Amino acid sequence: MHHGIGFIQDLAVVMAFAGVVTVLFHRLKQPVVLGYIAAGVIIGPYTPPFQLIHDEATIQTLGELGVVFLMFSLGLEFSLRKLFRVGATAIVAALSEIVLMLWIGYEIGSAFGWSPMDSLFLGAILAISSTTIIVKALSELGLKRENFAQLVFGILIVEDILAIAMLVLLSGIAQTGQLSAGIALITLGKLLLFMTVSLVVGILVVPRALNYVARSRSDEMLLVSVLGFCFGFCLLVMKLDYSIALGAFLIGAIMAESRHLHRIEHLIAPLRDAFSAIFFVTIGLMLDPRILVDYAWPIAVITVAVIVGKIVSCGLGTFLAGKDGRTAMRVGMTVSQIGEFSFIIASLGLTLKVTSAFLYPIAVAVSALTTLFTPYLIRAADPITQRLGRAMPATLANVFGMYSQWLGSLRPSSDEPTLLGMTRRIVLQIAVNLALVAAIFLGVSYGAPHASDFLAHWVSSEPLQRVVLWSGALLVSLPFLVAVYRKTKSLALLLAEVSVQPAKAGRFTSAIRYAISDLVPIVSMVGVFLLVAALSGGILPPTGLLIAVLLCAALLVALLWRWCVRIHATMQIALRETFEEQPDP
Repeated sequence: MHHGIGFIQDLAVVMAFAGVVTVLFHRLKQPVVLGYIAAGVIIGPYTPPFQLIHDEATIQTLGELGVVFLMFSLGLEFSLRKLFRVGATAIVAALSEIVLMLWIGYEIGSAFGWSPMDSLFLGAILAISSTTIIVKALSELGLKRENFAQLVFGILIVEDILAIAMLVLLSGIAQTGQLSAGIALITLGKLLLFMTVSLVVGILVVPRALNYVARSRSDEMLLVSVLGFCFGFCLLVMKLDYSIALGAFLIGAIMAESRHLHRIEHLIAPLRDAFSAIFFVTIGLMLDPRILVDYAWPIAVITVAVIVGKIVSCGLGTFLAGKDGRTAMRVGMTVSQIGEFSFIIASLGLTLKVTSAFLYPIAVAVSALTTLFTPYLIRAADPITQRLGRAMPATLANVFGMYSQWLGSLRPSSDEPTLLGMTRRIVLQIAVNLALVAAIFLGVSYGAPHASDFLAHWVSSEPLQRVVLWSGALLVSLPFLVAVYRKTKSLALLLAEVSVQPAKAGRFTSAIRYAISDLVPIVSMVGVFLLVAALSGGILPPTGLLIAVLLCAALLVALLWRWCVRIHATMQIALRETFEEQPDP
């Protein structure tokens, strides 16, 4: 009972101080996030004279719930529809920003004599902009519907995906002390596979389940179902040794495709606001003001580096991708801050005990300073662009103009986009189906030790157990393998039609085209078999039994071909319908 009273007392102190300080910050027209952090500093253990919080561990646990709801809300705003629309500009701008800021952060840390791990985490902390702060600043300035703002949202989407990848890579580096190129590629490959399969399977299942629950018109049932999916998926992700932030973000992105998205956002908003407030307060609890004084010079240098580095890197990337100078400047000055992802990365370093204690408060201080500057930078973008335009030498302006014209000349002709779009769509479908096949065999291999104990009651021979497991995985994979073959055949026909022209091949045109359309799918399926064999080495049957299984599978495919095509077509239609559905207002 005493522990319960202590918890309620701590929670009351947190929420009361957060409420008072954030009201003050709101009156001063400052971001409320800074108010939460300030409240944490006031009640924190480093601020005398009173120890207001008695059980920091419990508050930290509530703060982790804040991370879940924060990442879940970012996922709800993510939406695969938006990702498909952002185009190459957002990808180029986000990549240029992240790569340059990683390098700048590492070099600054090295220049101050910090350890390689501190420098690496500093680079990661500086690489990601704050979605929360940017969206709030653009909304308050009335610029949310501007064209440059839509591009900024696209960049933030790409950044969120790359930030998830960085969390996984940083965890690997922290645990092993190093990360080779091969291990990095394998780690990113596994992450991409997991995200692809999670999104495809999740979008097929979760929106339909939520639509069924929503028919009851009960907000309570819908909220409990949403939370069940959220925490259940987070548990699965943690069982697979990924971060809870990844799980919350992915399940949010999956639910973003539900037609009841706006209703879900409305129900989740109070929980998100309450627990994210606790999360930001816990950030302030860990902030020692004395460290900020001791590291005032690094904080100042890093703040300037964030603002200047992001303006240059993101603005330059936007310009190089084909946007005009004004748009590039507005984009660069909008993303010139760090925020919630930076706190999560800094917390990861502390949790894994690979970074120094001073790095976390430095990240918080830099975030606070850059957040304060964000509205002023957005307002100053146009005046600065005009001054730069007037001051720019005519020769340099002509070079920029010629570059824009050159980019325009590289755009494909009216016929090429159709061909390019068809090819891209077929390749994407092949990749998704291969990912599902790989996931099935990896999943069966992962569960093989448990399944072997169950099979031992009926099949005592270990080779025969492998036959059962591998055959089961192959049977489940048949619709996707048939789809890979059919899509590869379509791609081969398309490429043969384009590459083999009658003017050069003459009377052999048809024969060459048929040869390409027949050989490419066969060679591709051999490659698919080798990939599956490599992924399922733990359950791969002996050679003789494997040949027998493959012969039986070939016979089964011949008998069930239409069924496999129908099953896959049904799933494809279901996915398309989900993407085409518009959220209810």
